[in-house]
Amino acid sequence: MGVGAISVSVEDALAGTAFETPQFGEPDGLITAPATPLWQQSRVIALFEPAVDIQQRIARAMLEVGITDMPFHVQEIEEQDWVRLTQSQFEPIHITDRLWIVPSWHTAPNPDAINLVLDPGLAFGTGSHPTTYLCLQWLTEQVRGGESVLDYGCGSGILAIAAAKLGARSALGIDIDKNALQSAQNNAAANHVTLNVSHSREPLAQQFDLVVANILTNPLCVLAPLLAGCVASGGQIALSGVLAIQAEQVIAAYAPFIQLTIGATHDGWVRLEGRAC
Repeated sequence: MGVGAISVSVEDALAGTAFETPQFGEPDGLITAPATPLWQQSRVIALFEPAVDIQQRIARAMLEVGITDMPFHVQEIEEQDWVRLTQSQFEPIHITDRLWIVPSWHTAPNPDAINLVLDPGLAFGTGSHPTTYLCLQWLTEQVRGGESVLDYGCGSGILAIAAAKLGARSALGIDIDKNALQSAQNNAAANHVTLNVSHSREPLAQQFDLVVANILTNPLCVLAPLLAGCVASGGQIALSGVLAIQAEQVIAAYAPFIQLTIGATHDGWVRLEGRAC
C-alpha cells in the first residue's frame, strides 16, 4: 500500500496442496489456532492503476522489506460491470414454501409466498449463511400471528423483519453496532414493516414470546442470564451461530436458566431451542 497499490491481499501460496496451512477452523473439523501466524510462503496480490510503472513499485516494495529476488507477474484486469457481477452472486433464497429472501433486483420466484426483500450490505445477514437459515426456518414454524419477538444481535435485521412479515405483533432488533441498527431500519422500511431497534447498552426490561439470537458461541454463553430472562413465561428461545461441537457448551451455560435442546442442524451448525416455564 505504501508504494501506491489500490488494494492488497495475502494468500497461502501453497493453498490446494498437501502443504496448505489453514488459518481458521471449519464446521466439519476441530477449531485450532495456528502456532505461527499466516503461512510459510505467501502470495501477495496487489491492484494498481493502469498507468503505474508496476516494476518500479515492486522493486521499491522489495527494497523496503529486504527482499532481493521475488518472482512476480502482471495481469491486466479488464473493465467490468462490477455492480452486475456482484448482483449475479446473490440469487433468491428458498427458506420454506412460506418464506423467500429476494434481492431487490430479482423477481420473486413465488409471488404468493412471503418475500423478504434484502440486498447484501455492511451488516451480517442475507439468509445464505446456515445459521441465519436455521433461525429463519424456526421463525416460520413459530410465528403464527400476534407474537412479540426479540432479535438480539440483529445485524441486517433479517430475523426481526421476517418475524414482522410472518405476522408478529411487534419486533425489536438489538445490536452493538449502530451501523447495523441503521441498516436494519432501512431494510424494514424497504419491506414496509415496523421494526423497533435499540443499542445493546440500553437497558432491556421487557419479556418476549419469541427470542432469537444468531451470534457466536462465546457471546451467547456470556449473555445466557440476559437472553433467558427475556423469554416470557411459556415463551420460546432459539440460538444459533453455534457449531455442532460447541452445542454442549452453550446448553450447559443456559442450564441454570432454561433447558435447551438441539432443534436442527445444517452444514455443521446447530440451532438450540428452549421453552420457558
